[in-house]
Amino acid sequence: MMRGEGRRSFTLGLALCLATGAPAWAASSTHFESTAQVQGVTLLLNGGGSRFRLMFKVYDMALYLPRKASSVDAVLNMEGAKRLAFVAQRDIPGTDLGLAFIKGLQANSPADLVQRHALSSTRLIEIFSGKPKLVAGDTFAMDYLPGKGTQFFIQGQPQGAPVGDAEFFAMVLRIWLGPQAVEPALKDALLGVEPRSTY
Repeated sequence: MMRGEGRRSFTLGLALCLATGAPAWAASSTHFESTAQVQGVTLLLNGGGSRFRLMFKVYDMALYLPRKASSVDAVLNMEGAKRLAFVAQRDIPGTDLGLAFIKGLQANSPADLVQRHALSSTRLIEIFSGKPKLVAGDTFAMDYLPGKGTQFFIQGQPQGAPVGDAEFFAMVLRIWLGPQAVEPALKDALLGVEPRSTY
């Protein structure tokens, strides 16, 4: 049971969440390394943050790039390997996660583009739906490997062969960086910029 300052702090935080529609404590609690190795290339941590649903943290994530970028266009047009790294912060049903990713793809890319990459998108759903759930602390990742496609990982283990191409990985990135990004504060965090005060 909370008392005194603890209760007041919680009440203030709750009020801020309800007023802004975003958590007041949006910083990632996961320590992501400053670099990552993908295909023998050293990538830099561009930014990291947390995905919330209502007031509950779902996962922390980080974006790794060949060089730092603070705009969506710069990230999407950058050549070379890229990585999206995730750490689950609560139990997540695999099917829910896969469907949420597809919903984000469809919300941020034209219908003809989504249709063109339907097979790769289906593979994304299959990978996560094939796991009953991710538990708090589990890791998953999506790497873009030039000339090969997008490689999915769960707990550091590759899930089948890479799929798609650079265009497909750009669609994946838009789930978090597109015009209908799943969470604006997280979009800013991945770009390494100051969060906007209103959305």
